[in-house]
Amino acid sequence: MNLRQIDLNLLVIFDALMREKSVTRAALHIGVTQPAVSNALNRLRHLFKDELLVRTPTGMEPTQRAEELGPAVDQILRAINGLVDNPHAFDPPTADLTFHIRLSDVLAFLLLPRLAHDIAAEAPAVHVETVHLSPHRTIEALESGAIDLAISTGLHGSSAVREQRLFDDRLICLSRTGHPRISADIDLECFLAVQHIRVAQSPVDDRFVDNWLTTHGHRRQISLTVPHWLSVPHVVRETDLIAVMPHRAAERFAQDPGIQLGELPVPDCAFTWSLYWHKRHQSNPAQHWLRDRVANAAAPFAKDFAGK
Repeated sequence: MNLRQIDLNLLVIFDALMREKSVTRAALHIGVTQPAVSNALNRLRHLFKDELLVRTPTGMEPTQRAEELGPAVDQILRAINGLVDNPHAFDPPTADLTFHIRLSDVLAFLLLPRLAHDIAAEAPAVHVETVHLSPHRTIEALESGAIDLAISTGLHGSSAVREQRLFDDRLICLSRTGHPRISADIDLECFLAVQHIRVAQSPVDDRFVDNWLTTHGHRRQISLTVPHWLSVPHVVRETDLIAVMPHRAAERFAQDPGIQLGELPVPDCAFTWSLYWHKRHQSNPAQHWLRDRVANAAAPFAKDFAGK
């Protein structure tokens, strides 16, 4: 394939179609006519020898090939923007950028209210997209440039990944008030005897609880696994399942009289939430501004909390 024959505007339209799943909305998003987008889609189909997006009763859906192309096209467009934009001319009130941040739903619950408020107040045209990735995929995304920042704990990547400590946390046990086996704190025998709910992508469960139990010849009884944190308190309140959860979020849910907190029978459950980015963004003013906004959103949690 001769690269000189490829119109980069086709990639812009492909990216808009993948985001909007509609020719009409994609045209509005990038400011061109609907026939222009339809024509570009036909050219893209010819270029990649695939339908890319197909019509369904609920809208246009990407093919497997389009799903494979999506992250690569996004990375290419962001790299081109980085070449064209003047990194020293970042002005929050007029900036029109999209940032990609990795954070779990529990961190979004804690940080996004203030972060979204600050960004809207200072840079109303800046757009933030959040994704929840496993620790391994988070490192890959930082190194490939698929995301700008990650908020997580204990990530181990190459020396090119930078880290800034945000705030300390620890693990706590959630159970329903009136649980037949648990009052407040829980001993190891009871912890192993009851049924648990576990978060599938939780780095803290594996690292601090399950690894310790395995080392000492024990294993939790996992009755339910869910992909996200925020469903956990509601399940705990209505069942006899218990859960391990970061204290910073758990204390918010414990305001519900139907939920109680207890100390875990597992030592050394303290950990730190950190901000991660690739060194290529170290001196970029826009990235520096975003990191400051995240740090500001995390500042209220940086104080010591009772029981730590």
